Amino acid sequence: MLLIIVALVALSVGRYPLSATTITRFLLHPLHLAPAVNATDQQVLFALRLPRVIAAAAIGAALAISGTAFQAIFNNPLVSPDLLGVSNGAAAGAALAIILGYHSAGIQLSAFIGGLVAVTAAITIQRLLRTRGSLTLVLAGIIISGFMQAIIGLLKYVADPDQQLPSITYWQLGSLEKVTLANLGLNLPALLIAGVVLYALRWRLNLLSLDSLEATTLGANLRLEQGIVILCATVLTASAVCLSGTIGWIGLVIPHAARLVAGQNNAKSLPLAAIFGAIFLLLLDSLARTVSAGEIPLGILTGFIGTPLFVWLLLKKRVTLA
Repeated sequence: MLLIIVALVALSVGRYPLSATTITRFLLHPLHLAPAVNATDQQVLFALRLPRVIAAAAIGAALAISGTAFQAIFNNPLVSPDLLGVSNGAAAGAALAIILGYHSAGIQLSAFIGGLVAVTAAITIQRLLRTRGSLTLVLAGIIISGFMQAIIGLLKYVADPDQQLPSITYWQLGSLEKVTLANLGLNLPALLIAGVVLYALRWRLNLLSLDSLEATTLGANLRLEQGIVILCATVLTASAVCLSGTIGWIGLVIPHAARLVAGQNNAKSLPLAAIFGAIFLLLLDSLARTVSAGEIPLGILTGFIGTPLFVWLLLKKRVTLA
C-alpha cells in the first residue's frame, strides 16, 4: 500500500504539479471509468512521469534484490551489487559509447555489455586461481572494479570537454531524467526475468548462505546455483545502470533494512527488499525533481542519505565488522 501511495505522489509532483483528480482520471480512463484528461496533462504523465516512476520502482527493486542475493550467497553483510565490478563495467561501457558518438540505445547496450564483461572477467580470474571460495571472487571483483575505474578515467581524459565529458560525468552521477518508454521497454524485460528467477530461488538463498560442505550435504549444487544467482544479480545491476547510470548505496543499505523487519530468512527479506528499494528510489527521485530549480543527480542524494542510514542500521543490528 505504501508503494502505491508513493508512486501516486511521484506522478503528481514536479515542476508541473498535477492534482489527485487528474492522476485518478488518467489511470481510470483506459478502463472507461473516467473521462480523459487534457492533452497537456496526458503528455506530461504518459511521456515523462509514468516512464520515470516505473523506472524508479524497477531500478530500486532490482538493486535491492541483487544486493540481498549477493549478501546471501557470499554470507557477507557488507557486499553490494557492484561487488564484481558490474557498475563500473557498465559505466565504462557507457563512457566508451559516448566517446564513439552512439545514441541512447547504443549507450545502453554498451553499458549492458560492459557489466557482463566485468563479471565474466572476475569469474575468469577466480577460475585461473583454481579456487572456489567467495573471498577470491570478492578480491577478483575489486581488481576488475579498479581496472574499470582506470578505463573510465582514461576515457574522461580523452573525451571532448564540451560535449562528451559532461555526459560521462552525468552518467556516473546517476539520473532518471532521460528515461523514456522506448529505453524502458528495452531494459524492463531483462529486469523482470532476472528478478522473477531470483524470487523463485529465494528459498535456496538460505541454503547457499551456509558453509559449502554443509550446503552440499543438504543437496545444493553450489557451482550451478551460485552461478545462476550471480548471473541474475549481474543482469539486474547492469540493466539498472543502463537506465539510470550509477546509483550507489541502495544495494547495500536496503537489504539490511529488509532483514531488520523480516529477519534473516531470505525467502521473506528478498521480496521485502524489492518493495523497500522501489519506495526508497521513488522518494529520492521525487526529491531530486522538486528540491531545487535544477535536478539533483541521484548518486549525490543516495550518498547523503544512504551513509547516515547505513550507520544507523549498523548500530541497530550490531553488525560485526570483524
